[in-house]
Parts: sequence; structure tokens; C-alpha cells
Amino acid sequence: MKLNQFKFKLPEEQIAQFPSSYPEDARMIVLHRKTGVVEHKTVRDIVEYFGENDLFVFNDTKVFPARLYAKKEKTLATIEVFLLRELNHATRYWDVVVDPARKIRVGNKLFFDEDPTIVAEVVDNTTARGRTFRFLSDYAENEYIDRLYALGTTPLPKYIIRPMEDDVLEKYKEVFRDQPVEEMDRERYQTIFAKYIGAVAAPAAALHFSKQLLKRMEISGIEYTTLTSHVGLGNFKSIDVDDLTKFKSDSEQIIVTEDVVSHVEKARAKEARICAVGTEVMRAMEHVVGASGQLKTYSGWTNKFIYPPYQFTSANSFFVNLYLPQSIQLMMVAAFGGFENVMKAYETAVEEGYMFGDYGDSMLIVD
Repeated sequence: MKLNQFKFKLPEEQIAQFPSSYPEDARMIVLHRKTGVVEHKTVRDIVEYFGENDLFVFNDTKVFPARLYAKKEKTLATIEVFLLRELNHATRYWDVVVDPARKIRVGNKLFFDEDPTIVAEVVDNTTARGRTFRFLSDYAENEYIDRLYALGTTPLPKYIIRPMEDDVLEKYKEVFRDQPVEEMDRERYQTIFAKYIGAVAAPAAALHFSKQLLKRMEISGIEYTTLTSHVGLGNFKSIDVDDLTKFKSDSEQIIVTEDVVSHVEKARAKEARICAVGTEVMRAMEHVVGASGQLKTYSGWTNKFIYPPYQFTSANSFFVNLYLPQSIQLMMVAAFGGFENVMKAYETAVEEGYMFGDYGDSMLIVD
């Protein structure tokens, strides 16, 4: 397929800038992929589509404050530093992305106004914007990480634009209840399943689930398990080729444990519904599923890129957010729900005023 087939007109005002006041209050468009029929619900209604022995698979990755701002030595130019992953804890080497990159060369040092005792030294160029940093600090091993994270801000997607006009902030006052916006984001841009630090973006579909909703699911006999997929910056990577067969996705670390495999196999044996929550979960499951449809344990990396046509074998239902035009997430959703079905449902969602993006509304795809 071609990139331009995934274009659709999305008004800027329908890109969500804040989460819903309550997670399960978000709207949910339900797509029946066998018929193409859509329904309009809210996330709290999801229990209507599942029952005893059905299984949800969530992502237990945890977002860390990956976006920092530093000053370059001598020129004092402001540089955005986006932490991707720690390469070596002992030497304090990190894989990062910098902007503007043209100003940052090997040997440069960056300083942080909030904590002048931490200095970043550029030790390698990895890509056009990628660098390897070594953080210099007198802090002890564990304290240094805490201090580094204290310098960071919540790594919201670039399409979430802050600050906003006073009247807009007033409209969303109930959401963050007089908290500073950044403080609110640290809390709300994190799922209730968050456990293992490593993500630079939230597994957004799971942001809709609250402890109250999980309790209602439990009462209905619905089970759940969690795998780990550390969401990377590649989730927001622009595709720069029209022929999708020529696109290479960024790699992300995934961990699928025996507990996940056991839950999925038990559900499959009972012919229950298995719902992957979020594109990262679906990608991880599809990476480890065998020809027979059985999952296997795995700890490593995946750069699997899923787009139509594709035959899924790990899950038979899919809960996702509403994604932006030409995004890799939209392509996976279209592969699962059927290209024409999904694009028509997206057209309906735009017409009906649904909100898109990480803080936006949702879609449930069932047979």
C-alpha cells in the first residue's frame, strides 16, 4: 500500500490537548470488522462486548521524564535533549536525540540551569539528530538517576501544544484541578499498569482504564495480563517514503513473560476473546507468535512494521486510540479492522467530533 492512502482531513481542534476528566468517560467508536457496522459508545461500555474468560493484554511500561532543556557551553544556546535509553549505567552513557542538532558536535558540553552539578558531554554522533551522551556528576549511582529525571519534563507528543489560551485552560480546569499543567501530565500521561521504566511515550490506549473500570471487568469475569513494550520515539516518526514496503520501523524493547503466554493459551483453549490494548501490545504479540498461533516467551527487540494486508494470529479484538493521519499506528489498525472499514470509521469519527491523539478518544474493533 501507499502512504497517501492513509490521509484524511483532521481539523486541528480535534487533536486532544488534555485527557478526559475521567478516563472511562472518553468516547469509543466500536467497529464490527465483519460487517463494517459502527456504534458510538463510551469506554465504560466496553464490558458489554466481553464476558467470562475473555482476556485483555495491557502494557506495563512506565514513562520517564525524557525531555530536558540544556545550555551549550560558551554560546549558551538552548538545546532540547530527548533521552531515549540508558546504554550503560556504570559509565552513564545515554542514547539521545538533540534539537537543533547542527549545533551539537562530539566534545561539546551541555549544562542544566536547574542543577549545575550535572553536565552532559557529547561522545558520539549516531544519526542526523542522534547523539551519545555521557552524564558527568558527583552524585552517587542511584541518586544521579533521580536527579537526572528531576530535570526532565513529561515527553508529550509534539502535537500537544502548551501553553494554551486562558479560556481553553479554564475549560479543562476540572481535568487538572488547579494543578500546574506539567504536574497534571506527570500523573495523567501514565497508565495504572505502569511498572517498568523505559517508555518515552505512554501506551495511550491504556490511559482510558481506571481501577473502577478494571473492577467492573473483574466482576464480569474478564481477566487481564501485562507484557512490557517500552514505547520509543519511533511511534511519532514520520514516514518519508510512499511505498510502505520500503519503510523501516525503529526498534523497541519488548518482554513477554510465561505469565502472558499462559493467560493467552488458556483464553485460546476456551475460545475466548483476546483483546490487545494498544498498538505496542499487538506488535509485541505478533512478534512472538508462532506459525501455530501460540505465543512464546521473549526478551529482546522488535522493529516489526504492520500494515495492510496482514494476517493477525495473536488477538481477535483490538482496543486503540484514534490516531493521526499517515501514522504507523493507523496502518496497524487498518490492517486489523480492514482498510476500507477503518478509514470509513475514521471519517465518521471526524464528522461526529471525536478527539484524536494520545489524549483523545478510542476505538474498539471486534468481530
